[in-house]
Amino acid sequence: MNILVIGETQHVEECKQKFGKTHTYQTTKGHQAAEKFFAGSEVIFDFIIDEAPEQMEVYRDHPHVVAFLNTTKISLLELVTGFAGAIKCTLFGFNGLPTFLDRNIIEVSLLNNTKSEVLKSICENLQTQFLVVDDRVGMVTPRVICMIINEAYFTLQEGTATREDIDKGMKLGTNYPFGPFEWCNRIGIRHVYELLEAVYDDTKDERYKICPLLKKEYFLATQALH
Repeated sequence: MNILVIGETQHVEECKQKFGKTHTYQTTKGHQAAEKFFAGSEVIFDFIIDEAPEQMEVYRDHPHVVAFLNTTKISLLELVTGFAGAIKCTLFGFNGLPTFLDRNIIEVSLLNNTKSEVLKSICENLQTQFLVVDDRVGMVTPRVICMIINEAYFTLQEGTATREDIDKGMKLGTNYPFGPFEWCNRIGIRHVYELLEAVYDDTKDERYKICPLLKKEYFLATQALH
C-alpha cells in the first residue's frame, strides 16, 4: 500500500516496524505540505493532528482519503465538530502515542459504523488486527497505562518506594513489559501529562487527577526545551 505518514521520523519507523517495509512510505512533518501527497496515498497515518486540530481543514476537500488520526488526547468527534467546514473523507481514530503502534492489535475508534467494512479492508491490507473502542479521550490502553504511571508518581511522592523498586515490583508482580517510570520515559512525560489532563477534563474522575510530582517534572521538562 501507499502509506503517507504525517509526523516525525520516529513515527515513520514505528509504521515500518508495525506494517513492514513492503509498503511504499511517504512522510511529511506538516499538514499543508502533506496535502500534495493525498491523491497518491491509499491510507494516511496522522500522528500530530492532536497537536494542531485547526489543521483539520486539509481533509476538507478530499472525499477519497482514508486517514487514521491520533485521537489519544482529543476525540475524533471533537476534531471533526471543532472544524466549521464539511469533512467528507473517511476518518478513523487510532492510538498514536509513542511505542503503542507496534502491537498485535491497533486500537481504533469510529465516527459511525457505516465505515466498519472500510476499516476491515484497510487492516487486512496492512495485515494487522484491530479493536474498535469508544471514541473517547484517552481511548483504552493509553488511559490505563497513564493512570498507572500517575499512581506510581503518587507512590514515589509519598516516599513509599524508589522509582527502581516500583518498576521492578510492577514487572514482577503484574508481568508488565515495563515498569511505570520506564513506560513514562518511553512515551514521554509530556504525552503522559497532556493525556491525563485531557481525560480529567473530560471525565472529572479523581483517578486521573495529576500527581503534583508528575506535574512538577512535566513543567521542568517543558522549561528545559525552551
